[in-house]
Amino acid sequence: MRNVGVTLSLFLGANSLSVVMYANTTNDAYKPKTHVLKANSETVRWGNIGKGDPALTVHSGDIVTVEAITHHSGDDYERMIKGDAGVEDIFHWIEGEKNEALRGPGVHIMTGPIAVEGAEPGDVLEVKILDMKLRPNGNDQYAGKTYGVNAAANWGYLYGDMVEEPKKREVVTIYEMDTEGGTDYATAVYNYKWSAQTDPDGQVHPTIDYPGVIVDHNTIDKNFDVLKGVKIPVRLHFGTMGVAPKEADVVDSVPPSYNGGNVDDWRITEGATMYYPVSVAGALLSIGDPHAGQGDSEINGTAIETSVTGDIQVILHKKASLNNKLKGLNFPLLENENEWVVHGFSYANYLEELGASAQTDIFKNSSIDKAMKDAAHKTKDFLMAGMELSEDEAYSLMSVSADFGITQVVDGNWGVHALIDKGQFGDSERKPVVLRSSFENFGAKVGWQPATKTVTLSYNGNVLEMKVGATTGIYNGETVKLAAPISVVNGKIVVSEYFVNFYKAKLAKTE
Repeated sequence: MRNVGVTLSLFLGANSLSVVMYANTTNDAYKPKTHVLKANSETVRWGNIGKGDPALTVHSGDIVTVEAITHHSGDDYERMIKGDAGVEDIFHWIEGEKNEALRGPGVHIMTGPIAVEGAEPGDVLEVKILDMKLRPNGNDQYAGKTYGVNAAANWGYLYGDMVEEPKKREVVTIYEMDTEGGTDYATAVYNYKWSAQTDPDGQVHPTIDYPGVIVDHNTIDKNFDVLKGVKIPVRLHFGTMGVAPKEADVVDSVPPSYNGGNVDDWRITEGATMYYPVSVAGALLSIGDPHAGQGDSEINGTAIETSVTGDIQVILHKKASLNNKLKGLNFPLLENENEWVVHGFSYANYLEELGASAQTDIFKNSSIDKAMKDAAHKTKDFLMAGMELSEDEAYSLMSVSADFGITQVVDGNWGVHALIDKGQFGDSERKPVVLRSSFENFGAKVGWQPATKTVTLSYNGNVLEMKVGATTGIYNGETVKLAAPISVVNGKIVVSEYFVNFYKAKLAKTE
């Protein structure tokens, strides 16, 4: 460690006279197929995450570039719909002519479903989120910007419990972001109080009660003096993602459940992996409700609802080969470099527990107490099965190190999550592996620049550059946040197995 440059040069096999040296490899190439699933009226469903004909069928290991559109685009037509052919197609609605005529029973625009070959009940579907990018608006007047909506809506936690009059009011705030990521924050542009809107079929909407209504801006008063000087961190994530449940054919997209759906956890972002229990043939994965920013609880009704394009990889784990963490999985489980995240709800499976009228009754029966109890039991069970702890050990650990938080209180089936730090288990949960051999094993080239202590990974036309200790890297010329910094241990560059599996997939994507 007295001379990190020399030590790493020896380890990486770099010639100190060369700026970059790539290793030759004869290993079989890793080439998952890449699909593109665009969002339009033919590839989305509005408000339904149940069974249905797939918009795309893939194999385990395949990568999908998927477009996800916010159902709140109509709150500012000029900034969020105009000029974008896909979004215009989805929202098209004039008198007597309405694309996506079936809007319900929920509200979210869900791209898919995506069927996975060979998926059967009892299996587990792994979904890696490899990349997320803001969707540019289509209006040249606002070039380079993406817009999002926060609605303090009638389903918000404090609706009717405000101090200022009118106490029952809905307020829409429009946020602006840099499409290319030149800034990592959102700023408020203006807000307005919702006024009764008349849709093209003549139906009046006194509140935000139906998806896809285009707000007539001649009927609202805009307040541009809002959140001046405040910069909201952009945390892109999918608010609603999950597989189809077995209990019903048509399923409201609003309440989350064991199959995922509208979990609304901002940690479901680039670098994270979700695990979903499969209960129907093909799994039928749906993706939508993209967000640019949200706090735990999503208290006033929504996040910053925006449109996003993401890259995901789907991996099927068959029932017979599940490890202890995934065996018997009955909830949406999140993993990232540093944590496991367990998701609990007021009802673990509300469709089964509440019976025939479950999809309406759930909105009258939510409880944080029930969600906390559900999350606690799931966390205890996960620690016992996955970490092989006794019940007393698990219960103690939950109290002294697990962080329980309120995921959301606005989606009918309220949520509580538990964060379990991998680091407390040592190498068993963050197993260190040697960077060079791990990436060369699937055909990647590894380069080393001693002067800048930079490692370069090249594969399938993609290039990732990372400096030792840095939290960001350069991927195909763009700055990206790394899942974790690369580090030096005993003279060798090491990363975690999670790091390798994530960037193996990201590097394999075909443009």
